[in-house]
Amino acid sequence: MLQSLFQRKLGGRLLGASRQDRLEAMEGSESAALAAELLRAPTALMQLDEAEARTVVSYMLPMRIPAGNTFIKQGDRDSTDYMVLVLDGEITVETIVVSRTEPVVLHVLGEGALIGELGLLDGEPRSASCTATVPVSCAILTRRALEDLMRDDPRTAAKLMMAISARLAQRIRETSEKLNRFAMLTKAMQQEIDRLLPT
Repeated sequence: MLQSLFQRKLGGRLLGASRQDRLEAMEGSESAALAAELLRAPTALMQLDEAEARTVVSYMLPMRIPAGNTFIKQGDRDSTDYMVLVLDGEITVETIVVSRTEPVVLHVLGEGALIGELGLLDGEPRSASCTATVPVSCAILTRRALEDLMRDDPRTAAKLMMAISARLAQRIRETSEKLNRFAMLTKAMQQEIDRLLPT
């Protein structure tokens, strides 16, 4: 599937290839069309239009991840400057929380999921581990490729960054909502404990 996805017509000579060469190399590729469609899905970056999504896909690299492979590890500091678009398969996202030795499953993600947007932007240590539950086909956007996109097509790069920012803002709002609910629950539990304990 991925053999025809990322510019095989260029014979692998992507480094320094122009935006137009990249797009022409993807012509007729069903896999490239699928990747662009998934990149625009509600689970990813739906703010991109079809042409913009195809342009971004032309800067991405294919990857196959075998089942059982933990390809992102919580706390990793090396090579964290990329994000992953899942094309096929399933990924378990886990974290080790305070005072636990066994990981806690945060999410199980599938086709169309984006992973690692923060790493793409800041290159900081990973906040969770990601393991391929089954064989996974995915597309990777590195920071270097993003810089090439910024140089070649600043408008699409800016729209991509706005879409990633909107996605991250939504996740921050969801986290804030969860923290507010947790604080209310903690307060209610404390009030119930205080009521039940003798004074």
